[in-house]
Amino acid sequence: MTRSSHGYQWHEEYDGATVAFMIIGAAMVFFMVPSLGFIYSGLARRKSALALIWVVLMSTLVGMLQWYFWGYSLAFSKTAKNHKFIGDMNSFGLRNVYGKVNQSDAYPEIAYAGFQMMFMCVTLSIVSGATAERGRLLPHMVFLFIFATVVYCPICYWIWSPGGWAYQWGVLDWAGGFLEIVSAVAGFVYSIFLGRRREKLLINFRPHNVSMVTMGTGILWFGWLLFNSASSLSPNLRSAYAFFNTNISAVTGGMTWCLLDYRSEKKWSTVGLCSGIICGLVAATPSSGCITLYASLIQGIVAGVVCNFATKIKYYLNVDDSMDLLAEHGIAGVVGLIFNALFAADWVIGMDGTTEHRGGWLTHNYRQIYKQIAYIAAVMAYCAVVTAIICFVLDIIPFVKLRVSEEAEANGLDEDQIGEFAYDYVEVRRDYYEWGVDTDNMHGSDNNHDTDTETDDIITNSQQNNHLHKETDDKQTHHVSPTSDVTADTYIPTSSSSITSNDNINVNEKSVQPEETELTPQPPHDNTNSD
Repeated sequence: MTRSSHGYQWHEEYDGATVAFMIIGAAMVFFMVPSLGFIYSGLARRKSALALIWVVLMSTLVGMLQWYFWGYSLAFSKTAKNHKFIGDMNSFGLRNVYGKVNQSDAYPEIAYAGFQMMFMCVTLSIVSGATAERGRLLPHMVFLFIFATVVYCPICYWIWSPGGWAYQWGVLDWAGGFLEIVSAVAGFVYSIFLGRRREKLLINFRPHNVSMVTMGTGILWFGWLLFNSASSLSPNLRSAYAFFNTNISAVTGGMTWCLLDYRSEKKWSTVGLCSGIICGLVAATPSSGCITLYASLIQGIVAGVVCNFATKIKYYLNVDDSMDLLAEHGIAGVVGLIFNALFAADWVIGMDGTTEHRGGWLTHNYRQIYKQIAYIAAVMAYCAVVTAIICFVLDIIPFVKLRVSEEAEANGLDEDQIGEFAYDYVEVRRDYYEWGVDTDNMHGSDNNHDTDTETDDIITNSQQNNHLHKETDDKQTHHVSPTSDVTADTYIPTSSSSITSNDNINVNEKSVQPEETELTPQPPHDNTNSD
């Protein structure tokens, strides 16, 4: 850098392809954040659908702010080379984080800081799924800021900073198996402190939008390809190899989980397919730049089987891990790290032209197994203990209580925490004839008509619809009514028993008779049963 009469000029030269590769990689990792929001939102009930998108996106904002202040400095400080456990505050506010750290670097340090920032944002986004349907949003943001500082940054320093003990010990963790483990363990511990959702409010529970889950998984897979391959920090043979490893693991993981679900349900579950794909991707995160291609094929199968059965852990421990964070992220991350010990090859690790490592058992480095296991144990134990301390302290402070009230849970987080709704203008009724008579005629009727006229119109319309319904073979009708039109005089709610049984009723056997019609005014909303 030189200074002239007109200002400063930078004269460092970088490899353009490397810089572009890192920036695009960072953008693709960020693209994974909204995909997590779509997945969580689709898996929840519609009355809390928007809150989960909000909490995932806001967690990213909190993470970026923390990373700017001191997150990067604590994780990658240049002046903390022998601290072993955590960096220092020398780069607070990204001070002096500009160009090359070493003359041999092909990229500026600010590009690396931005790339690593997105990894932490994804971690916080995964953790935020623990708030599903019962967690207050503001206290969770406070929790995430503290968590990023005292949990994520130290562990990141252990493995990715040259001064970290795991880095110096030779632990293999390619693109961040630790971040999958810490997000899962933290989410599981957070769920313990939140407590279970109210059982009486879980009547007829099912994911409200599986299409959204599928779309989110597709976007997540797309971003994950650069999440793993760009961890080489340059476009080289190792990054291309990691790309292929990631795909193979995701493919076999998705197939395996889907087959296991078919074995028990005799249905090809879309949610199961998405869960298996995610498990394969998670397992590939620490291993895709270290193991062989055939090992990735085996890894996906193992991750699919192990993680599928690991979903039972939450039931044994009586923890409402609503998004299966422990099974799909934590256990899958452990599988990937163990596969590094078994199938890592020195010739795969050396594909970037700079890294030297003896690999794992495949290349006769038998000591790698205990290093990987010790690293896994250290990450899980440290994360669990510190997360529990943070949750305990926050939950005893009145204004940052972690959980909403029972009334707020019944109403849904969209109403209680957001004040906006994912489905504000339309309500879809699953079975038209289970809800009684058609009230569309009432919605459009003249207010000057008397009650008797309206009643006659409703009964006539119901009889016409019954006749039409009998002529339509095995065709389910959906009743869509604008919520703005539903009033106390027109809304006829259903009972919880009819909701839970409507999937098993043949609609051709159910009709509404005029004498059974009840027009007693009812409240406009029944939050307990509608979701």
